[in-house]
Amino acid sequence: MKRSIGRSGEIMKHIASEIRAVVDAAEKRLIRIPADEASQRDEPDGWSKQEILGHLIDSAANNHQRFVRACSNQAMDFPPYDQEEWARVQRCCEADWGNLVSLWASYNRHLSHVIEGIPESALSNPCSYGAPEPVTLEFVVHDYLRHLKHHLGDLL
Repeated sequence: MKRSIGRSGEIMKHIASEIRAVVDAAEKRLIRIPADEASQRDEPDGWSKQEILGHLIDSAANNHQRFVRACSNQAMDFPPYDQEEWARVQRCCEADWGNLVSLWASYNRHLSHVIEGIPESALSNPCSYGAPEPVTLEFVVHDYLRHLKHHLGDLL
């Protein structure tokens, strides 16, 4: 007997599909950016395209943990994300641009798979990662897509 999927489950499937579509379209454009252009900063205190993509990889890594742990209701005490420190330590401007694009695209395709399988019963599970109050897993998933689109707008 086939199990029915509720509205929230359908929303997760839609978000997963949207992530795949966004990644497919962006990957084609990102890979065409010349490496020397990707590593240049437009402003001295700003981030290069490579650093922005590195930030999106960090977002994928941090949210991967949140998605998986929240499904078992174990997502209550994540450390806050220090984006400047992560950028400094990882030195994305020194990384191969093509490898960064490939890693980012692959990671997001995997996350879309994870999101698609999130049980509807887990969507209200709390996640805490630096905000004053915990948020639901459903909020985290929605916010991940919003954040992804925001920074892709900066890149493209």
